[in-house]
Amino acid sequence: MPSNSGQDDFAFLDATAQAELVRTKQVTPVELVDAAIARIERLNPALNAVVTPMFDQAREAASAPNIPDGPFTGVPFLVKDHGAACAGVRHTLGSVFLKDHIAAKDAKIVVSHRRAGLMILGITNTPEFAFSVVTEPVLFGATRNPWNLERTPGGSSGGSAAAVAAGMVPMAYGNDAGGSIRIPASCCGLFGLKPTRARTPVMWGTNLTEVEHAITRSVRDSAALLDATGGISPGEPFCAPPLARPLLEEVGAEPGRLRIALLAESPPGQTLHEDCKDAVLDAAALCETLGHVVEEAHPVLDRESIAKAFPVVFFAELAAQIDGMAILTGREATADQFEPFTWAIAEWGRSVTAAQYMVAEAGLQAEVQKVVRFMADYDVMLTPTLGEPPVPLGTFQASPEEPLAALPRFSQFSPFTAFFNIAGQPAMSVPLYWNDE
Repeated sequence: MPSNSGQDDFAFLDATAQAELVRTKQVTPVELVDAAIARIERLNPALNAVVTPMFDQAREAASAPNIPDGPFTGVPFLVKDHGAACAGVRHTLGSVFLKDHIAAKDAKIVVSHRRAGLMILGITNTPEFAFSVVTEPVLFGATRNPWNLERTPGGSSGGSAAAVAAGMVPMAYGNDAGGSIRIPASCCGLFGLKPTRARTPVMWGTNLTEVEHAITRSVRDSAALLDATGGISPGEPFCAPPLARPLLEEVGAEPGRLRIALLAESPPGQTLHEDCKDAVLDAAALCETLGHVVEEAHPVLDRESIAKAFPVVFFAELAAQIDGMAILTGREATADQFEPFTWAIAEWGRSVTAAQYMVAEAGLQAEVQKVVRFMADYDVMLTPTLGEPPVPLGTFQASPEEPLAALPRFSQFSPFTAFFNIAGQPAMSVPLYWNDE
């Protein structure tokens, strides 16, 4: 495990504890920020988690006389190089195409972060256009897992997860369109919640799959941050159902006797690693000892239909992101400015007609309805987060000759996460198990 040796006193406190130190005047925001900067400078050369420091801006914000009075006033924070643009700072989306792009204004979610009192220290690494289950962009190079530097921290929010796991900051922004919060949370032993669809502002127009939130060290931090940043802006196309009470009040609340559907097998045609199966069975046994009812059950889905529709929707959305950034920057997107994998996916996405997209979306939602009906009999569905433990760096590298060859390995590594983006349901990865490594 990461050692506290040589760290300052704040390194492994969660954000709520750090905020309490500021609130009770035991420490100043400047002291927290300076300590976090020192940790980043010491640890980042080995991990490559932070790709764009914002240290001067953070120190200026921490020393300002009018820091917003929020739940995390003075707490150091990092944001991902995708979806969390900061005004006047480069925002590359992990792509050579955007290596010199400077954001004109703060993203909506960043405005919420600042309002909550967070001090943004820098931008974290992400795969190109966040379209991978690992974090190894050509632009910045691979981010390494703090527990084992030869393995991945996951993706696409891998830089954020590595930074939190190493103790650089107590939590960091991530977004999730197919598992990009939960995958790295699982790889790095952290808590990762994908909120309900539209619980936070919608990132890309009417994108139905992507949700913004964070990777955290504690459940209470995740709840308090979502309370502070949730809700919608005027003009949003849809919104999540209102909450009965703040999520922070749910932490530690008595859940009653839950009905839990256990899925301990990988989808047909794939193999679930024994460590991952052991992990979910261990969690199921824990739930039973707490008095909950656990049954092996899962919705019966048309896997062939999902396999055909999923790439139509996801690949078209990647193409739209790239073409949208080309319009925003006034530059032409050409193959030589992108990684072969990303460009091949985008070309596929551009070949999708509007009618094909709508038919695929309707097909996926038909499968979602099956899940909704299934969940009428259960409170929770329990699955492994991943299909195998964190893989060695370079596992998913694609060649220019066969840029899409790694796609089957993506689904082998993460066979469970993406469907909950399609369904819009909340989903979380909880660090309850350690394998022998």
